[in-house]
Amino acid sequence: MLIIGIDPGISGSICFFQDGKIIDVVDMPTMTDGKKNKKQVNGSQIFNEISNRINKIDKKDIRVVIEQVSAMPGQGVTSMFNFGQSFGILKGICSAMQLSMYFVRPAKWKKYFNLLNSEKDASRARAIEVFPYFSSQLSRKKDSNKADAILIASFYYETYKLEE
Repeated sequence: MLIIGIDPGISGSICFFQDGKIIDVVDMPTMTDGKKNKKQVNGSQIFNEISNRINKIDKKDIRVVIEQVSAMPGQGVTSMFNFGQSFGILKGICSAMQLSMYFVRPAKWKKYFNLLNSEKDASRARAIEVFPYFSSQLSRKKDSNKADAILIASFYYETYKLEE
């Protein structure tokens, strides 16, 4: 089974995970928008990233796991709108591709990895601990979004495996 773990948002990531192993992780494709060169997710590039990796796989054997995000205290209205827009684009693309989607709250996958109330960078350290072979691609502090996508996919894989 191919699991696609997604940390949504402008600085998020997409992880392709199969049989307990990381196949690939990509930064969320973005593009500039408007006069101020604000970034937004690039829906057509997200479609390409996913479709290029699933073209030989039966859709019944694919699970898309998206972090279920919601408004956070202290975030501005504009940034929350953009965050929600990114989430909606991801849902729309996966729906159009007829892929099974599952949503996991941050608290649920973070609790599984003992990351509740930890700093953002803690997920990067945990991903390196669990997947040492991938550590070279998680060497920068800004790679914590990749780590989140990896752990979201891994969480689904581990909990799904337990239910079989």
